[in-house]
Amino acid sequence: MIEHDKWLIVGIITSPQGINGKIKVKSLSDFEERFINPGKRWIQKEDESPKEFELTHGFKKPGKELFIITFKGINNRNQAENLKGHKILVKLDEIPKLSKGEFHLTELVNLKVKISENNQLQIIGKVINLTNEKNNLLVIKLLKNNKEVLIPFVKEIVPVVDIKQQFILITPPSGLLEL
Repeated sequence: MIEHDKWLIVGIITSPQGINGKIKVKSLSDFEERFINPGKRWIQKEDESPKEFELTHGFKKPGKELFIITFKGINNRNQAENLKGHKILVKLDEIPKLSKGEFHLTELVNLKVKISENNQLQIIGKVINLTNEKNNLLVIKLLKNNKEVLIPFVKEIVPVVDIKQQFILITPPSGLLEL
């Protein structure tokens, strides 16, 4: 389990690239240098402690939000395959300071989810995870039935993110919470 008070998830290793140990990474960061500039990185498999790796090379795939990176000591496809699904982390004390109103996507995890009904805000659940297929999706666990639903993280559906007050306000289209 990732300790969100110590680490920030900046990428997810999706698959090997070729046979020489290169790795495809899905970025969850606006800072491309995390996948391009050589240096120390932290990798974590679910339920294990983060391990330090040395990024030796990286580049962005043209037209995609994918990066191809190389770690020191990962020299073949089998070694790269073993890292599939691992998360790339940075320590919270090493992240750049953001401007007012900006936040890191992983700061959304554990926020309360509210909707407005009859001009009253009601808590309907909690953000328990993020997923990123083609778009950012919030995984929300609903209070009423413990069901998990996916909510697209777009301004039209999530107009308010209040990190200080620890909640997001959603305006889901009809039926979205019943899927």
